[in-house]
Amino acid sequence: FEDARKRVLRMIGDPASRYREDPVRIVRAIRFSAKLAALGFKIEARTAAPIRKSLDLLADVPQSRMFDEMLKLLQTGHALASIEQLKGLGVARGIYPLLDLVVERAADPFVSAALHDTDRRVGEDKPVAHSFLLASVLWSDVRQAWQHERQHQAPIPALQSAIDQVFDARIGDVSGRGKLAADMREIWMMQPRFDKRAGRKQEGSRPKTSGRSSAPRGRLTEL
Repeated sequence: FEDARKRVLRMIGDPASRYREDPVRIVRAIRFSAKLAALGFKIEARTAAPIRKSLDLLADVPQSRMFDEMLKLLQTGHALASIEQLKGLGVARGIYPLLDLVVERAADPFVSAALHDTDRRVGEDKPVAHSFLLASVLWSDVRQAWQHERQHQAPIPALQSAIDQVFDARIGDVSGRGKLAADMREIWMMQPRFDKRAGRKQEGSRPKTSGRSSAPRGRLTEL
């Protein structure tokens, strides 16, 4: 009760030992602090101090588990706050490669709009899609690879090749592929149709929220 009154988040027991017992507690501590940051809660200094030096412990955690923990950071309504916590604790890099990329691109207007939209929808108790947020973050990679592949293939086969390259490089098998891979491919494959319909006028436009889905209207849209 005293910690709640002082708005302090404290790890029970010795924090360094607790992180060694289960390194995923590092990510959960960050997620919990992001969730309560708006209420003025802060991680106690003794709890926060070992986090940065304990990051190497995460290398022993299965990648599929880290992928799931990353999604919880980004899709439980506090994505932007989580990114700020990561930066504030000095761990903007080193937790999980794809999360590193999200933090790095969070200031990009397009990615920022997707993160804002995800937080808003969770706050309104609306569904959110992992595929949409990740497709938004990785769209610049797909577009770059697509431009390269178009030198050797027709546009649609080139886009398919680009999607395979980016998904394998950035996500791979940790997601089990399946629905996530299929949904992200569907989102990305519709971009040529959107370009043809909307022209190039929206090339640099800020995405706007669609009322019926979690997708923003812009160069990246969701079926």
